[in-house]
Amino acid sequence: MAGHSRQKLDLTGQRYGRLTVLGPAENVGSRTAWRCLCDCGREVSVKTHHLRSGHTKSCGCIYGPGGPRPALGLTYIDGTCVEMLRVKRVRRNNTSGVTGVDWWAAKGRWRASICFKGQRHYLGSYARFEDAVKARKRGEEQFHDQFLSEFAQAEGETAEG
Repeated sequence: MAGHSRQKLDLTGQRYGRLTVLGPAENVGSRTAWRCLCDCGREVSVKTHHLRSGHTKSCGCIYGPGGPRPALGLTYIDGTCVEMLRVKRVRRNNTSGVTGVDWWAAKGRWRASICFKGQRHYLGSYARFEDAVKARKRGEEQFHDQFLSEFAQAEGETAEG
């Protein structure tokens, strides 16, 4: 007996609040996401669950430029959460005190890595903790800072007109 065939959900053309679904986007982690056009003109990626549950109703423009966004209504662009990059908060389960730096016990070295657009980038392993931290900071400048600068510029243009 053949296995059950499950038809993939297609949200293209549907409206959720101020968002119109344009089509599939790159997954956010293991979750399906959709490219959406907000009524203000900005394009964002939103997880299926956040659209269908009503947690995300706009690109964030309804909260004003730089304003707070609801915890579950985060802005994802190409699989990257803008708000998470902005806060640069160290997670509770972090053991080194520096995001993206951990002790690689098998090698007896410090390891630096960074996640960006759904991909983990290995930044090297180091005998000294300070060198791993420097590598991580360079990675943030290379990946995160430029991305945030471009987003802020686009957000400013959207707010102006």
